[in-house]
Amino acid sequence: MAENTFKSNFIVQDRQMVSLSVYNVGLQKCESGHLWGPGVRDHFLIHYVVSGKGFYEVNGNTYTLTAGDSFLVYPYTEISYYADKDEPWEYYWVGFAGTDAAAILSSTDFSKKNPIIHAAGHEITESTENPAADDRMKQLLLSIYDARGNGLENSVEMTGRLYTTLAYFIKLSKKTPSGTDTYDAYTKKALEYITANYSYPITVEEIANYVGISRSHLFRAFQSILSVSPKEYLSDFRIRQACVLLKSSDLSVMAIARSVGFENNLYFSKAFRKIKGMTPSEYKEHVEQK
Repeated sequence: MAENTFKSNFIVQDRQMVSLSVYNVGLQKCESGHLWGPGVRDHFLIHYVVSGKGFYEVNGNTYTLTAGDSFLVYPYTEISYYADKDEPWEYYWVGFAGTDAAAILSSTDFSKKNPIIHAAGHEITESTENPAADDRMKQLLLSIYDARGNGLENSVEMTGRLYTTLAYFIKLSKKTPSGTDTYDAYTKKALEYITANYSYPITVEEIANYVGISRSHLFRAFQSILSVSPKEYLSDFRIRQACVLLKSSDLSVMAIARSVGFENNLYFSKAFRKIKGMTPSEYKEHVEQK
């Protein structure tokens, strides 16, 4: 690695928060041409450029970013980003997910059509020699990094600071309030229903009925906002809750399956293996050995 470059990141081991949870947080001063991708993430990821220059490629578009700019990575969306060869960037980032994430981000200036925010909307500290390197956004992301750790108190504190950071993005937003008849509103209402009822054998049809739209309309809303189908999201949500129970309780695998909405134990094990790459019993054993 070239001189004067660095990378420091923290990956959360236990993602137990449901509404919003920090998955990873870090900072990096990249070497010339440093590249990530092409690839996808299973969570949202915000990068904020502190200095230098780089490029973000998504959906056939290439965006040029400099100090003070931010870009958002959407889950399961193929992307690449790389540092400029002459002025490689330094950035801070936070990765996160949860039932609140999509709804909160829909109130910022980020969107799938425009996944970047330029420095023009940022509040810059004018008293420093390099204002863009010491602004409010940098400090907010650094505060999440400073709270890093795998204890419950760390998770709660990181999540609280993430809410504050996202609130600042909302504060900077130039969006005008939209009506309720949007994909964002439909998805948020569906996520609220899933969070409250996932332990019951609910179906996508029942979720759509609760939201008040057709199943196909709900599918389009989820694909637009979360890049997954309602069925995929529901299964993933249930498996995440199952992981919490496998780590924190002595319940049998069958009891856990029923507790998170699976009535068939074999189907639960199959769904669990598809998402986690191992059976529920193997996962529990793996956790206990740590």
